[in-house]
Amino acid sequence: MNVGIVGATGYTGLELLRLLVTHPNVDSLLLTSRKNKGLSVGRVYPEFQSVIDLEYSEPSPEVLADCDVVFFCTPHGVAQTMVPSLLEVGVKVIDLSADFRIRDVSMWEKWYGMTHGAPNCVARAVYGLPEFNREKIALADLIACPGCYPTTVELGLLPLLENGCLELSDIIANVASGVSGAGKTLSTDKLFAEVNDSFKAYGVSGHRHQPEIEQILSEMAGNEVNITFVPHLLPINRGIHSTLYGNLKDSRENVQGLFEDFYRFEPFVQVLPAGLHPSTRNVRGTNICQISVCQPGNNARIIVLVVEDNLTKGASGQAIQCMNIMFSFSETDGLSAAALVP
Repeated sequence: MNVGIVGATGYTGLELLRLLVTHPNVDSLLLTSRKNKGLSVGRVYPEFQSVIDLEYSEPSPEVLADCDVVFFCTPHGVAQTMVPSLLEVGVKVIDLSADFRIRDVSMWEKWYGMTHGAPNCVARAVYGLPEFNREKIALADLIACPGCYPTTVELGLLPLLENGCLELSDIIANVASGVSGAGKTLSTDKLFAEVNDSFKAYGVSGHRHQPEIEQILSEMAGNEVNITFVPHLLPINRGIHSTLYGNLKDSRENVQGLFEDFYRFEPFVQVLPAGLHPSTRNVRGTNICQISVCQPGNNARIIVLVVEDNLTKGASGQAIQCMNIMFSFSETDGLSAAALVP
């Protein structure tokens, strides 16, 4: 299979490359970068020098037309300029940006501050959360990969919402991400001296992932869901920790058993035994999402703890998981590595 990566120089593009070079069903890779066109990957990123012998190409629909699937690891607004042309010639697309996640185009334009360049493709896109949308992903030619924050919130609440166990008001998500979640663009608030030895909230009055989260949670519940979502910045490179709060309709609900049964056959979701709490280091460099649940005082209040690697299950690993489903490969192909320790 021939695979293209547009934006193969950012963190998610490099994570894709790291995973795809050992994928058993990938025969060739086409890597694009306007800035690094003609340069070898190993020259730009020495860590790949002994792994892959390729040069960056100019990104264009013509160059990418021979691929079976193309991943977009680009800022919002880029994928929508090329996706229609690729779909027209039969290339499948997996977009890791936010271009096709929100189905209300006017809502997307409000949050992202620009006119959408391919509104006709939005309804065609399938939201790429395998644990929720596996059957639709298998038939899709355009995948909108979830954001890293939304993945943890949605997987943490999915069993409760699909089983109608959770009150749909007063849901709170406190979510903290490592710095790589903000990408490689230089800004003062991402400098080492600003981030190290510190912890802060941001986007409290509104974050772009909020409408995405509420859209998918509402689909899961079959009813409108509003959520208080507060993102935080952790002084680590990679990893997300989400603490989710809600109220059960029935305090007698066996939530531990519910989560264990719901995710029993999911290869990339691990429900920890009662009393154990997940840590970001448990999943570093993997496509695993770890979850634990707790009822303080055995009352109706429930707390769900969720961790993932924001670059893997929160982005590139989940994108490959979707690719595996789309092409009828084993879902775990290329994604079986153990966590990086320490």
